[in-house]
Amino acid sequence: MSQILLIGSCEPFSGKSALVLGISKKLLEQGKKIRVGKPLATCIELTNLPSMTYEGLIDDDVKFIGTTLNLQEENLIPSVGLLDNISAEKRISNKDLSPGKGFEQIEALVNDDFDGLNILEAAGSLNEGMIYGLSLPQLAKHLNAKVLIVNLWEDSKSVDALLDAKKQLGDHFAGAILNAVIPEEVEKIKNKIIPSLQEMNIKVFGVMPKSPLLRSVTVRELIRRLDAKVICCPEKEQLLVETLSIGAMGVNSAMEFFRRRRNMAVVTGAERTDIQLAALEASTQCLILTGLGEPLLQLIHRAEELEVPILKVDLDTLASVEIIEQAFGHVRIHESIKASYAVQLVQEHVNLKNILETIDFPCNFSNKC
Repeated sequence: MSQILLIGSCEPFSGKSALVLGISKKLLEQGKKIRVGKPLATCIELTNLPSMTYEGLIDDDVKFIGTTLNLQEENLIPSVGLLDNISAEKRISNKDLSPGKGFEQIEALVNDDFDGLNILEAAGSLNEGMIYGLSLPQLAKHLNAKVLIVNLWEDSKSVDALLDAKKQLGDHFAGAILNAVIPEEVEKIKNKIIPSLQEMNIKVFGVMPKSPLLRSVTVRELIRRLDAKVICCPEKEQLLVETLSIGAMGVNSAMEFFRRRRNMAVVTGAERTDIQLAALEASTQCLILTGLGEPLLQLIHRAEELEVPILKVDLDTLASVEIIEQAFGHVRIHESIKASYAVQLVQEHVNLKNILETIDFPCNFSNKC
């Protein structure tokens, strides 16, 4: 069997795809061969399913990585199942929690004379996929593969998740990457936390700082989640929103507040034209208008001049804000600017040499790569 590295996490949207991108890019630059895939597809356009047998099913994240890295189609490993509510309900109803031919299919895809590294991204958490018999611990055991965990870091209590991962994975646990660390905390974690973790036999291969860019969401995604009407500039739907501001104060206070923000979505009542015009003069990526009424033509013309989309929603301001806040950090890396930055973060903050040595994959990299 050719070599396998499983990339997992303790919770969804922890940065697995970013890590796959960064590792894959570096290996390709060094002339190594790679294949990428997801045993269970979690991100797929349902209308494009090849068949209910999932034969040839390529996860959308895998497709994006393949396109970004110019991988040949044969280096994109198909998924053997789709993690969705319909198939999960069917399995529960049939009392069928076995992998069926899943393991055989995965082995057939990676058990050949390929002289490179198969990088497989697991589902969102350690337990996700158990209904299919394809959870991360089950995959690691059956494939006899090492697992690299990407762990979101909030504070020292985040170590709980790593200890649980190590317990569940046993000898298959290779180590961890700490992700989304507040930049000011990086050195403290390196100097105080990591040495203690290493004494607990938890290898840490990198500490990646929190990135507003990677947590950002496109205007298009906000349109979808809010079911919004686009008043102007529909061609700017790919603009990235990094922060959220609520225009509920006086215009003078709003202008001062907006100047301190970057790449905002501004949510305000449709009647607050003064706030809306002030927002357009700041770093605003889109205006989201709530409540009754329609925007004035003066506002629309100014937004068109500055190429700032205006969205109109039927929701109130509070409901709109809740939906937008839920979107930050919970979207896929499917934009080229995010992909480039993810690769940069991984290559600057992750010790790939140590990872490859741990999984016994030959490399001749420098100490930090």
